[in-house]
Amino acid sequence: MARVREMGIVPEKISESSLLTRELDFSLFQKKIGLREVSIAIRQISTMIEAGLTLVRGLSIIVGQLDNVRLRDVFTTVQRDIEKGLPLSEGFAKRPDVFPPLLVHLVRAGEAGGFLAESLNSAADSFEADLKIRDTVKAALTYPVIVLCVAVLAVIAMLIFIVPVFQKMFDDLGGELPLPTMILVVLSQNMVWLGPLLVVLIFGGIIWFRRYGHQPQVRIAIDRARNKVPVLGPFFRKVAIARFTRTLSTTLSAGVPILQALAIVKQTAGSAIVEEAVGRISEGVRRGRSIAGLIVAEPVFPPLVSQMVAVGEDTGALDSMLKKVADFTDREVQQTAARLTAMIEPLMVVLVGIIVGGMILSLYLPIFGVFDQIQQTG
Repeated sequence: MARVREMGIVPEKISESSLLTRELDFSLFQKKIGLREVSIAIRQISTMIEAGLTLVRGLSIIVGQLDNVRLRDVFTTVQRDIEKGLPLSEGFAKRPDVFPPLLVHLVRAGEAGGFLAESLNSAADSFEADLKIRDTVKAALTYPVIVLCVAVLAVIAMLIFIVPVFQKMFDDLGGELPLPTMILVVLSQNMVWLGPLLVVLIFGGIIWFRRYGHQPQVRIAIDRARNKVPVLGPFFRKVAIARFTRTLSTTLSAGVPILQALAIVKQTAGSAIVEEAVGRISEGVRRGRSIAGLIVAEPVFPPLVSQMVAVGEDTGALDSMLKKVADFTDREVQQTAARLTAMIEPLMVVLVGIIVGGMILSLYLPIFGVFDQIQQTG
């Protein structure tokens, strides 16, 4: 505007810029906002507040340092809300897709009690612990998933390329094929429609899960089936217990009321079975019952949790007792993941060997039969 005034020009009409000069939207190609990035940003804001910077100044520094364009836009919007007079918790609450409910409630409690920096640090600690558990689960499951996919691809490749070669040889030899060989031949002959059907079923399952996977009935069924798996069931149960105890400890230590803390835990449990149990515990607490007694009645929680909660209720240190349980469970999760990795690797190798070796043996059974006939004839 100053440049226009210097030129002595009076605008008569202002219109939107052309497509060539308009800022293009590349949001589809930008990185998604992860919990790790949010945790780092929250930790930095807490450090700046402790150093004496104002919240607006701290947010402006964060905005200037972020590489993720989407997260930068989110914090820019939060900064504008703060400048308008809104509390930080309200700015976070407007973006539930980025900021978890735990962070919103901890910030709200910190604003009310005057310990905002401590609340942000507690949220960052909780997020980092949760990320550590997630990384542990991914590390434990990555190897078997990759090996299983390789085994499936190997079987499909053998059915498409190798079995037809042997089938021509079997036709020349004549005679009746053994049952395992016949099964492979039939599968190979029908791979023209079995392959596309398998692809359709996989993509259809993914689409169905994305649409209906968040429904309570589906989540409960998946959790119950997962908990019945001999080795993985206890592992996932420990992960859910660690998340439950750490989140409840973090919210209680921040001064959040017990009923509100249980509501937050229910939203962030990550397990439908734990969510159901927390809902029943919350209803019992609302009626004046003891938390320890309610936890004992829930089979999803091990005796250690109820015992430590009972001690915490008697001593008035429920949050610290829950934190000890969370730390102990985290260590168990790490140890279980290490044992799972050490045990699953040889099992998967043996499984792939059995599948591929069984297919090869099935292909050579007719040839062995021909050799036996030749020996008998001779």
